[in-house]
Amino acid sequence: MEVKKMRKREDEKSPKGFFNFLTSQLLNFISFFFSLRTTLWLLGFMLVLMLAGAFIMPSQEEFETIHSVPMLEWLKIQPISITWWLWGAIGVLSALTVNTLFCSVESIIKKQRVTKWLLLISPQIIHIGFLFMLFAHLLSAAGSYQKLTVALEGNMFRISDNTVLKVKDINIQSDHSGYITDWKVVIEYLKEGKELLTDTILPNSPSLRTGFNINVKDLQAYPYEAVLLQVSREPGAVWALAGSIIFMVGIITLIALKIRMER
Repeated sequence: MEVKKMRKREDEKSPKGFFNFLTSQLLNFISFFFSLRTTLWLLGFMLVLMLAGAFIMPSQEEFETIHSVPMLEWLKIQPISITWWLWGAIGVLSALTVNTLFCSVESIIKKQRVTKWLLLISPQIIHIGFLFMLFAHLLSAAGSYQKLTVALEGNMFRISDNTVLKVKDINIQSDHSGYITDWKVVIEYLKEGKELLTDTILPNSPSLRTGFNINVKDLQAYPYEAVLLQVSREPGAVWALAGSIIFMVGIITLIALKIRMER
């Protein structure tokens, strides 16, 4: 028995034995991401992190500014003592992305002989939709923000590095009692001092141009006309919409096929 142990140690110390050891560890690491059990553990861990965040966020005033800049930039300047759960969530979502890709590849390889191709690709369509939504969150975390600003007619303020917004006209209509009955706000997008385009904000009709969402949160008619504008940017919105549609198509197709097979 001792001789076998000594030989095993010698094999591990040799170049070939070290290579075999690294190969086995790599295979174990890869098999970890092929496991459905890994998915369940990651989702469970994600729930724990979100629960922790639900208690931490209301008690820390730093989270009041989380929407004013892209989240990844905000995370860099905040203490790890209050953001550890967000960093953990990013790590879990990254691992979940790799796990989803590996499971999709494995499923396609194992089911190559399936004659009903819709049944084969339906789960993969669901996975693709899920990955699109994760990618949307990544884009939003890297480039989204939201801010409020009070503006009078003629005011200008910067909304990006090379884009300036000008409030060209505020038109508020009131009845004889002073109640606002209708309104519109005309804005201009300026680039390098030149007019890029003009748009009008109406009730339930924000300005959706150049990747920005600009809407009126409040108005003031007296003693002078003013508006409270909300400027937001969500670069992941289109990807999130596409992902949700693909996700629902995959689920509906899979359910329909299962019902048809049972009949």
